[in-house]
Amino acid sequence: MLPPIAFELVGLIALAALVWLVWDSLRAREAAVAASLSACSAQQWQFLDDTVAIESVRPARDRHGTLRLRRIYGFEYSDTGNSRRKGTVVMLGAEVVLVHIGAHSTLFQPGSESP
Repeated sequence: MLPPIAFELVGLIALAALVWLVWDSLRAREAAVAASLSACSAQQWQFLDDTVAIESVRPARDRHGTLRLRRIYGFEYSDTGNSRRKGTVVMLGAEVVLVHIGAHSTLFQPGSESP
């Protein structure tokens, strides 16, 4: 049987992991919002609702083989002012990898933060 301190330690580690996950997700979401806004502005389209919504989260490896979280965010934009169209942002860790709006997909080079 484990001593009571072990259960407390496991609980603290789990809490720390949860706090890290929330913090990392908020940081990635902010980067996805900025990339979406930038891509829409470049096309002179309107970024609707000023937000993105998580569609998928899964582990993936980056080009160096490091395990990261791959997140796909969806957002809506208007190209005419009367329609709502769907776009996506693909993140690998804190890095924006791809922004897809309409017929346009913008690939990001490592280290760049805007299209």
